[in-house]
Amino acid sequence: MTYSREIFDTAFGIIDERRRKAEKVSQRHTEEIYREIPEIEEISRKLTSCSIGAARAVLKGANAKEEIERLSEISLDLQKRQTELLAKNGYPADYMEPVYTCTLCHDTGFVEKDSKTVYCDCLLKLLIECSCEQINKLSPLSLSTFDTFSLDYYPYDSNQDGVSPYSRMSKILNFCINYAKSFNGEGKSILMRGATGLGKTHLSLAIANEVLKRGYYAVYISAPSILSKLESLHFNYDNREEEQLIQTLTDCDLLIIDDLGTEFLTPFSKSTIYNIFNNRLLKRKPMIINTNLTVRELQDVYSQRFVSRVIGECDRLDFIGKDIRAIKA
Repeated sequence: MTYSREIFDTAFGIIDERRRKAEKVSQRHTEEIYREIPEIEEISRKLTSCSIGAARAVLKGANAKEEIERLSEISLDLQKRQTELLAKNGYPADYMEPVYTCTLCHDTGFVEKDSKTVYCDCLLKLLIECSCEQINKLSPLSLSTFDTFSLDYYPYDSNQDGVSPYSRMSKILNFCINYAKSFNGEGKSILMRGATGLGKTHLSLAIANEVLKRGYYAVYISAPSILSKLESLHFNYDNREEEQLIQTLTDCDLLIIDDLGTEFLTPFSKSTIYNIFNNRLLKRKPMIINTNLTVRELQDVYSQRFVSRVIGECDRLDFIGKDIRAIKA
């Protein structure tokens, strides 16, 4: 697992804040109970005394078992009495206990597994989330919504192929809405193909918007900008950041690659795109690929083998109509 110190610090900062918040609420509840039910404060002192006594018995060694059993019985009676008092006054038994976001690690980020201390799943998820957010900050685009996607810009009249842009785009819009609603982090990818200004970016970001709302991690990247950055990191030997970036692009729940085929082509960029695509396929993680190029043009840019695999793994959406940005202008 390769993440920068900045990502780790951000993730641990979130976990620390969760723990502090839970313990602050617990402290406030405890003070409330002590005011309302003074006997429970005395019980708490006795429970602490039992714990100290048990520790001392272990250190002394002599008759430790008998002493620990005696203190354990006293402790159980005290806990029973405390629960009774809380219930009698309308409080749940765990009212004074911290309610942590993660019940496994108690918001520390670490758990014991096979006699080893390892990262908790909640921390691993936060690392991915923070890394995704860092990448998305590089995007100049804000998230779009399905509600702001207007079909009014697509003509009802059929084109030279006998297809109505309005009818085609209505179907594509409904497909994208259903895709977002049923997204579960696995399944098929989407290839959005068509000329500039037909709504590919808008709909892919609308999907991302819904996916993020449902708690999944989505990353939007422009092929030219991300490949330029990766190439710069690679040839400047910044291996750690390069690995982190590639790992995030591979591990996020949904990856959106915009403007595929318009990047400056090098052997490095070609192999990088292929490796990201292939690794996500192996993990059954979907992508949305947007391109202005035809299938033939994509084959000329990359290879027939790569493009055939993309088409085989993706639901293909062919956008038609007139450049909406030109119409608005």
